[in-house]
Amino acid sequence: MPNYGYHFARAKGDAIRRLYRAALPAIVRCGIQPPRSLPLDAFSYSGESALPEQVASIRSLLRYAGRPKSFTIISDGTYTDRSVRILQRIDPIVSVRVFGEHLPEELPETFRHYVTTYTMGRQLGLFVSLPRDRPVMYVDSDVLFFSGAGDLSRYIEDPNVPAFYLLDCRLSADIRVFRDPSEETPPVNAGMILFLKPLDWSLAIGRFLELEGEPNFFTNQTLTHLVLHANAARTFDPAKYVVQLDDQFIYPDLYANPKLALRHYVNPVRHKFWGSLVR
Repeated sequence: MPNYGYHFARAKGDAIRRLYRAALPAIVRCGIQPPRSLPLDAFSYSGESALPEQVASIRSLLRYAGRPKSFTIISDGTYTDRSVRILQRIDPIVSVRVFGEHLPEELPETFRHYVTTYTMGRQLGLFVSLPRDRPVMYVDSDVLFFSGAGDLSRYIEDPNVPAFYLLDCRLSADIRVFRDPSEETPPVNAGMILFLKPLDWSLAIGRFLELEGEPNFFTNQTLTHLVLHANAARTFDPAKYVVQLDDQFIYPDLYANPKLALRHYVNPVRHKFWGSLVR
């Protein structure tokens, strides 16, 4: 018997996304009054194919978490001029720039090639080049914030933790990078990271240089995983900052509720992003 709930949820998500994309010029003209200011700079990495999600994600951040000092979208080079104008109309803090600026000069050439030419490697390149003199948040375009995101401020104010990350629901990694099974847990999801202090990225560079064969989709996340653990980073509360797949094949979003801070709608549950947006 067909799974009607799953297929209806996907059809609903696709329909809402199409309508949202068509209405983007009008949507970004509707201003948002954030509940607070956030003492950090925010970054995202995306391209033309993620334009609707990127707009919705930033607007949800402003509505529920607050307004950062700046929000910089690092473009993969595919955003059109029209899309850049749409993004910059979301809020005065939003800007778009092309990837490649501010990379450390001393990077080994092989590693530099990876973080400048591989699609997923560029996310790691962005992490390595983020500002080091103030709190910085990286957030993927498919992260949606909810009304529980007000407690993000208490993480920003923690003086004892260098970074916070999302706890993944399973290990999604390039296992070639690990030297021992003990390095595999707890699994990091790199879709949202709050950097509060400078991190030492030498472990990521060293492990990458030892890698045999081509990097895969999860190489960048695995290298980030190692660095976060080596620098004693901690997880956000996984009950409020959610990465889950167990509701993939049913109609409802089991996690979208007023107490939720955010959910990273990774690819298998991406359709639920749109159903939850209109809750």
